[in-house]
Amino acid sequence: MLKTILAISGKPGLYKLVSQGKNMLVVESLLNGKRTPAYNHEKIISLGDIAMFTDNDEVPLSDVLESMKKLENGAIASVTVKDDEKTLREYFAKVLPDFDRERVYTTDIKKLISWYNLLTEKGYTDFQEKEEEVPAAESAE
Repeated sequence: MLKTILAISGKPGLYKLVSQGKNMLVVESLLNGKRTPAYNHEKIISLGDIAMFTDNDEVPLSDVLESMKKLENGAIASVTVKDDEKTLREYFAKVLPDFDRERVYTTDIKKLISWYNLLTEKGYTDFQEKEEEVPAAESAE
């Protein structure tokens, strides 16, 4: 699901990929539902390609969003982007305890919270890619 949700630099909110044209994408705003073109020269990134820095490695955004969903029991975030830096960092430590405190900025946390709230409000809550279930192998005779 996150592969089709896009962030476009310089434009507010998130966008759902609708279709592709020559040298552009047709996207629909999750904020107001308007469809607009997004061109190649704009910085466009899929949420499925984003990861957060931790002390050891990088954690995919889908895992971070899933952790927020579990913490909030599927509701919107209990903090707002207007809260102070200390409150936001303490909240994010509950979501991702080993996040890299030097490389993850407060603005990143604010953006993550606003994205999570928008996705939750619009009903996009399947953050993990569904893996096809493989039938159990029959035991050898």
